[in-house]
Amino acid sequence: MLTFFSKPVADKFCDGVARRDFLKVGGMALGGLTLPQVLAAEAKAGINTNHKAVINVFLPGGPPHQDMFDLKMDAPAEIRGELRPVKTNVPGIEICELFAGLAKRMQHCSIIRSVVGAEGPHYSEQCITGRGERNPPAGGWPSFGAWISKLQGPVDPAVPPHLSLMYKTDHAPWGEPGKGGFLGMAHAPFRMVGGRGEVSKLDNMILKDVTLDRLNDRRQLLTSLDQFRRDTDRTGAMSGLDAFTEQALGILTSSKLADAMDLSKEDPKIVERYGKGMSEFHADGAPRMNENFLIARRLVEAGARAVSLNFSRWDWHGGNFDRCREDIPRLDQALCALIDDLVERGLDKDVSVVVWGEFGRTPKINKDAGRDHWPQVSCALLACGGMRHGQVIGATNRLGEYATERPTTFQEILATLYHQMGIDLNSVREFDLRGRPQYPVDAGVNPMKELV
Repeated sequence: MLTFFSKPVADKFCDGVARRDFLKVGGMALGGLTLPQVLAAEAKAGINTNHKAVINVFLPGGPPHQDMFDLKMDAPAEIRGELRPVKTNVPGIEICELFAGLAKRMQHCSIIRSVVGAEGPHYSEQCITGRGERNPPAGGWPSFGAWISKLQGPVDPAVPPHLSLMYKTDHAPWGEPGKGGFLGMAHAPFRMVGGRGEVSKLDNMILKDVTLDRLNDRRQLLTSLDQFRRDTDRTGAMSGLDAFTEQALGILTSSKLADAMDLSKEDPKIVERYGKGMSEFHADGAPRMNENFLIARRLVEAGARAVSLNFSRWDWHGGNFDRCREDIPRLDQALCALIDDLVERGLDKDVSVVVWGEFGRTPKINKDAGRDHWPQVSCALLACGGMRHGQVIGATNRLGEYATERPTTFQEILATLYHQMGIDLNSVREFDLRGRPQYPVDAGVNPMKELV
């Protein structure tokens, strides 16, 4: 429990305790109410506990589509590879044998085998914004979470609607959770984890021996500095700092976000179900932290609307099948635990999960038993979210080279997720920093009718 200590004041209760000493983060004894509950009561009109949310799982490096969800058993050996398909509990759907758990939960999932339009660079950009880096508007493209934050706002004033569990990676674009873009800094993701050797955001959220007076003094100083910066800023980039500061102060005066990150408060059996992750950074990619799938669910329950995370490193130019046998079962366990958790808690109609990478891998296996970059086509997995699941969407040719049925773009997938969030894409229009109208997805891009 975090406590703000105050200096002695004349304003005391009859027992001699200063009124301000009652302000304890996460435990203010007012008729059994905690401080977050009081704040929630004050903002009751704007709070919806049964909110929609998206958990975006990014697999940095380009996972091998033909070794995960689109196996080609009729192809030559140099394309087919070493892994075999397994039947799922949905007749006619087969996936990689290493996804033994997902195979039993396919009624909650949909596989898209025909994702097209990857620009080719090793980055998270298209899985975060739906767009690449070309021709950005003034202020830059907002991430999907920034749009959700802007259009729907916070569920709880102590929890930012847009959160990131994406580790900063040595290859920086694999750890980029997106920005607020032209929507402003207030809608940028609140990063919960750092990079190699960095202090965690959770540690930074703990205030040690900071009085309310000092906190208020710092707030006044920040307000003065921010006003000066805005007065001298000519680009509009400082827009939203008031909201950003208020958000930060709300977080500092509540333990709700810290509690969501604290797995000691979770049922040990649930923690065990997700599996033990590996906190070590894998080369220039992300750690393999199964626990972050559970933390994502806890953050959603605490009030987050959009949570992104990155998992491992999937750029396998060599030893592709050994790496598949190492990483896919870990991913399978974490995803299965998350799906079961959402279903058991009655959140499967409200919380959507998407799993994807920046592109696919070459059909032909190289001399090092690896697969190289292949932007022509890739796969994605969608789960829960109240969508029509238990299906495969799209197809590729016999060698897994290109889409032959239902080519699907990154923007179409995000449009589907926006739709499931309750966002009417036909009524949304915002302006970039040059005053030009912009939209969450391009004109003519619609939610996938197969899913909604």
